Amino acid sequence: MDFLTKMKEQAKKDLKTIVLPESMDKRTFDAAEKILKEGLAKLIIIGTKEEIEQYGAGYDITGATIIDPFNDPNKQKYIDKFVELRASKGMTPEKAQEQMEKDYMFYACLMCKCGDADGVVSGACHSTGNTIRPALQLLKTRPGISGVSGFFLVEVPNCDMGENGQFIFADCAVNTDFNAEKIAEIAYLSAESFRTFVGGEPKVAMLSYSTKGSAKHDDVTKVADAVKIANERWPEIALDGELQLDAALVPEVGELKAPGSKVAGHANTLVFPSLEAGNIGYKLVQRLAKANAYGPILQGLSMPVNDLSRGCYADDIVGVVAMTAVQAQNQSK
Repeated sequence: MDFLTKMKEQAKKDLKTIVLPESMDKRTFDAAEKILKEGLAKLIIIGTKEEIEQYGAGYDITGATIIDPFNDPNKQKYIDKFVELRASKGMTPEKAQEQMEKDYMFYACLMCKCGDADGVVSGACHSTGNTIRPALQLLKTRPGISGVSGFFLVEVPNCDMGENGQFIFADCAVNTDFNAEKIAEIAYLSAESFRTFVGGEPKVAMLSYSTKGSAKHDDVTKVADAVKIANERWPEIALDGELQLDAALVPEVGELKAPGSKVAGHANTLVFPSLEAGNIGYKLVQRLAKANAYGPILQGLSMPVNDLSRGCYADDIVGVVAMTAVQAQNQSK
């Protein structure tokens, strides 16, 4: 069973309510029709009657809940919650209403915050920043977590490395400022994401151009410090570094360069030392190995919110909704 089929089967076991706020895009309705037909999630689509009629024409979205942000009977509840959460930033009922009507992503996050939905998928026609910002302002990060990061689930065909060719690559999408604390936190969240989406035990490699002090530079020290922090805070995770990529993945090289390591040569969760490295790395594997790359999936928020590429297809939205539903299942345990 391939990864996406596995996600869909898991999503069907405990249907979660996912909000799609981009009713101004036909891909939303194309995806919604497929999601409802396959029974992957309960759906809420936010949009006016005019938007639904214009962009949803020809699609069967029977079963979806349509929320008109201008005529929703629950609207005052969401306005009150918005003001409560952002009062210290000068939020007023008037400003809250204006923001919710102008940007449906805020409306979607408030629905989650008030317990009326389990997750949000957006980004087909919004930037990553415009997807993440409302989530950080209204849903915030999980207790003890300082920020959000983004990973890709990379599925490499005919590969005996990782977990039958499946890997977590992080952070490939969000953070531009990596320090040792941040890298350690990304490693912890990525290990959790591996358990959620792949199953089994994560083996986390903290990547660098150095293995165990073979090179000396502040960039190497940063990763080595991240390893120490992560091992102190989360000793239950199999995590090692700093490791070069070949030492992380190839058993013979791992044994030579990092003898005795539980991770070297067997890594399935790859934590990169910078956003540049992570983004370039996953795209190299995706293109050269003809791998499937699912994501970016966000980790670290108190409730699942996920971003889409603005060049995505309807089937991409279907896949991300299934993954968001699985995240929601795990967060509700």
